[in-house]
Amino acid sequence: MALMEVHYSSFAMGGNVTLNVFVPTPGSSEAITDMNTVKKYDYESGLPVLYLLHGAFGDAFSWLRYSNIDRYAQDRGIVVVMASAENSFYQDLRYGRKYYTFFTEELPRFIQNVFPVSKEREKTYVAGFSMGGYGAWYLGLRRPDIYSKAASMSGAIDIAALEKNRASQDPFMWENSFHDALNSDGSFTLNGSKYDPFTLYDEAVKKGQVPKLYMACGKSDFLYESNLHVKKVMEEKGADLVYKEGEGAHDWNFWDRYIQDILDWLIKD
Repeated sequence: MALMEVHYSSFAMGGNVTLNVFVPTPGSSEAITDMNTVKKYDYESGLPVLYLLHGAFGDAFSWLRYSNIDRYAQDRGIVVVMASAENSFYQDLRYGRKYYTFFTEELPRFIQNVFPVSKEREKTYVAGFSMGGYGAWYLGLRRPDIYSKAASMSGAIDIAALEKNRASQDPFMWENSFHDALNSDGSFTLNGSKYDPFTLYDEAVKKGQVPKLYMACGKSDFLYESNLHVKKVMEEKGADLVYKEGEGAHDWNFWDRYIQDILDWLIKD
């Protein structure tokens, strides 16, 4: 396996950024022969690639610190790209970095031209947990031309409901992230906006290109009921949705377990 920490200057971010990119390589226990390497390490045609997002207070190193993502991706022959997004909900901030632009335009172009990944939509995926679960669906549904599958774990997907019930000490930059939905009285109209995954799904259907969706949540997670609501809405819309739930809370024990199921789901077709 090859794990690379990459530093480069980003126009979208207005400065230097740090990425962690995992590329599967033949392990010491594998014979370097055509029989054993062509299918799993097809660098010429390009490997499938997953853009893996973090949650609140996280960064490009979260998955490396708290999970076994490198081993899981190695076993399945998939490239994993991890970048930081602060507590931005993966939006273009009014004042600050343009995370949406970075993740949907600049980063994919950079990765495709530097690393042995496929440029095909069918082999390009996005996944994340909590804030990153919202981010995965948001990016996937807003840019279904890039991502063929989007997966959420413990996702903060119903953004309109979550904003209305947010605590006074909320860590998120709501006014900076969702500025186009900010009203003059300080309230938000997120339902029906470009930030609303339900609306983005409907628009993707009209365009005739919709990513396959996955969501998982622990039964003891504080977002469990919210995820059940999202599941109900998406099933009513007829979405191509895989839903999983199990014992667990809003923590790395759950995410480390279910990212393995997500990886299997991503590459099974």
